[in-house]
Amino acid sequence: MIARELVETVRSNTGIDRTRSEDGRARRRITVKRLLRKHGYPPDKQDKAADTVIKQAEALTSVWLV
Repeated sequence: MIARELVETVRSNTGIDRTRSEDGRARRRITVKRLLRKHGYPPDKQDKAADTVIKQAEALTSVWLV
C-alpha cells in the first residue's frame, strides 16, 4: 500500500524541469517522508527510504515522461 501511494505521488510530481533540481528533489523528499510517517514507517529509517525512493524516481523519470 505504501509503495503504490509513493509511486503515484512521486510520479505525479515529476516533470522535466523538476527531475534534477535541488528544489524539486527537496519537495519530493518532504512528500515521501510525509507519506512514510502517515503509514507508520520507523522514523530512524525514513531518511534512507526517502533517498532510495528519490533515486529510483530519478532513474524512472525518462520512462514516466514518455
